[in-house]
Amino acid sequence: MPTAVLTDRERTAVQAYLRLLHTVRAAFDGPPETAPRPFVVPPAVMAEAEQALDRAGLTGNEEAFFRLLHDWCPPT
Repeated sequence: MPTAVLTDRERTAVQAYLRLLHTVRAAFDGPPETAPRPFVVPPAVMAEAEQALDRAGLTGNEEAFFRLLHDWCPPT
């Protein structure tokens, strides 16, 4: 359950980051012999995350972004 109140832009940045994270994890979930090496993140997924971070004013401020991420989506 989210504990922080995020702006729309911050929430969009967190969601884009989580999509990027899930994309990368999915690529490495398979057996090593079937996983492509090196893995290339689809440019659209990376661009979405970068644009969302920029719109939220979080580009270059990873500490603030990860604090938001942790508050909104704490580890299980």
